[in-house]
Amino acid sequence: MRGRYASISEMAAEERIERGYLGSLLRLTLLAPEVVEAILDGQQSPSLALPPLLEPFPINWAVQLSALTSGAALPLRRRLTALSGKRR
Repeated sequence: MRGRYASISEMAAEERIERGYLGSLLRLTLLAPEVVEAILDGQQSPSLALPPLLEPFPINWAVQLSALTSGAALPLRRRLTALSGKRR
């Protein structure tokens, strides 16, 4: 549907999507352009699927790139939490 919504709640109700899930999806618009390009080109790490991206991640693009492209020594969520200063 085309148009504008006054709030996430209104959009979720109109689109018949759970509000929290829609909020998580909308947060994906904050991903660094390089991350989006890698995903669209199919060049992302196999561990970089939708479920980990629905978890909180840093807004700073440089920190995102570091967190999302660093080694697999720590699970993604722990790396993101550590790099974002335990932002939740």
